[in-house]
Amino acid sequence: MTARGAWTALLAGVMAGLAASFPAGAQPAAARPTVGAIRWDAWHGPASNVGLTVEKTLAPARWHYRLPFFGKVTGENAVEARGDTQEIMDREIEYAHAAGLNYWAFVIYPEDNALSGGLRLYLSSAHKDKVRFCLNLQGGWEGGGGTAAWQGKVRRYVALFREKSYQTVLDGRPLVYLYSVDDLVGPGCFETWDEARAAFDRLRAATLEAGLKTPYIVAQGWSPDTLAKQAETLGLDALGAYASSAGAKAAPYADLAAHTERWWDAFAAVGRDTVPLATAGWDMRPRVETPVPWVKEGDIEQYYGAPAPQELAAHVGKALQWCRDHPDTARAQTVLVYAWNEFDEGGWLCPTLEEGAARLDALKEVLRPDAADR
Repeated sequence: MTARGAWTALLAGVMAGLAASFPAGAQPAAARPTVGAIRWDAWHGPASNVGLTVEKTLAPARWHYRLPFFGKVTGENAVEARGDTQEIMDREIEYAHAAGLNYWAFVIYPEDNALSGGLRLYLSSAHKDKVRFCLNLQGGWEGGGGTAAWQGKVRRYVALFREKSYQTVLDGRPLVYLYSVDDLVGPGCFETWDEARAAFDRLRAATLEAGLKTPYIVAQGWSPDTLAKQAETLGLDALGAYASSAGAKAAPYADLAAHTERWWDAFAAVGRDTVPLATAGWDMRPRVETPVPWVKEGDIEQYYGAPAPQELAAHVGKALQWCRDHPDTARAQTVLVYAWNEFDEGGWLCPTLEEGAARLDALKEVLRPDAADR
């Protein structure tokens, strides 16, 4: 047999094997929707007042179960939670990768802010190819300084879009989330919504000028109707949320999950693309009990119980199925989880001292059901 004939026979055999793997008329299963998780990187102790503040919120002994795997109990009511080292970031990447998480959505702060430290450590990691990343912008920071400050932000963001590990959707569009859209316009920020629209038009134009595809920007908020209007005004692509709560008092996690799942249809009903949020919880009692400057009117009675790992995994699984069932609305085919590391606010996937990696182990059953080391 000639070399060409041998190759033809081999190819025919492979194709026959593939055909036998799928019944007549069936197609191979489509790749599952991607899954990301929000990162809020305040766990750096004395590097900022925010870092010291969140350590205080978790200091009472009743909250020690929330401490991340890198945390330390230093006294009956004293803790340290300082994950701002390359070693810890690399371990977090490995944890996320093993569970099948596709990307982190980093809450974005100015480059010199201590809360940007997590992103810096991620970008400097030799393992960053295992978990992708994207931006989770905040309206107040983005509007800050108005048009005069915007061009510097555009340069920074386009440079990040160029990173090989940046998460894209829809055949190459950089994925961007935008929380607290209301705060874009006001004193010290953009003066008008027209100015804010021009700013985002400039971001889109600069991304195209860099040879990349236009970013896919997801407005995050609490009201679908309000978000739809804001998305129209700013030319944004989709609707979603940063976190979820219906204001229940001492309710079970199942109630929070059900509320969040109803939200997916509510967002879709306004006629915009939707990125469904999956929630790992909502219980900010530590921040109410030990007040933080950014929580103005917390209610100590409003919270949901922590999810059992399998409950959380089942909820994420439903979000994946919702994407599959709504391809015309969930065009980006991605799910965002609140959150990787919002320990004192009540939502986390990151392993903790008490629970270990139980949540990620359960999530792996949904995200990587065929993993060899299952």
